[in-house]
Amino acid sequence: MRRFFFFPALLLLLGAATIAGCAALRAPTVPMPTQVVRAACPADTLLVLLPGAHSSIDEFEQDGGWLSALRARRIAADVMLADAHMGYYRDQSVVDRLQADVFAQARAAGYRQVWLAGISLGGFGSLLNEWAVPGRTSGLIVLAPYLGEPPLIKQIEAAGGLRRWQPPAQAPDADDPLAEVELRLWRWLRQHTAGEAGARPPLYLGYGTEDRFAQGHRLLAAALPAERVFTTPGGHDWPQWRRLWLQVLERVPLPRCAA
Repeated sequence: MRRFFFFPALLLLLGAATIAGCAALRAPTVPMPTQVVRAACPADTLLVLLPGAHSSIDEFEQDGGWLSALRARRIAADVMLADAHMGYYRDQSVVDRLQADVFAQARAAGYRQVWLAGISLGGFGSLLNEWAVPGRTSGLIVLAPYLGEPPLIKQIEAAGGLRRWQPPAQAPDADDPLAEVELRLWRWLRQHTAGEAGARPPLYLGYGTEDRFAQGHRLLAAALPAERVFTTPGGHDWPQWRRLWLQVLERVPLPRCAA
């Protein structure tokens, strides 16, 4: 399994770099804690929700109303809340644990489709998982994902967008492990979106127009089919993610329970 040695820089950029913040980080456990919520009808699809950097899995319902929205629309998908917190990114095990504790369990349970949906860091983790272990995900829904820092994003923007950008052989700052991960991520996004009409898995993106990461979101959005992009006014928080989720559920081809 691939290892991505970028955690210290990522932690700093996501606003948890104080000594107190680092000390408060939870230690990862094996297996990763998960919670399954069954659909209102028999389901052969599993929808996995990955939280943000400072979010708990309880917030998906408490702050976002995501589970209630799924029930109201009679989505025929069981939901797995995966507690992929910052500790798993710190020790480079997030992809390993997703494969062992989510995808392997989904296969054993007989699910035919597994969708990943993540917010902020969870969106980044969703992309990271598909890049590292391609082909096991049926669909990706990323809301306000972390996509990297301004230097690389401005470089892509100056090139005329993701499809015109020619990735360099190495990151401008070769000594920064996060910069190298960002370059690899955008290189993978360029390859994935180049064949987006038939790409597997389909990638859906949502973001607030005033989100602090919106410059990168707009670059990725321009390379995706318009029907797979969702926006809402506002920044990087649950009110925006709740509105985006409602938009997503109207358009993403998740199965529905029979009337």
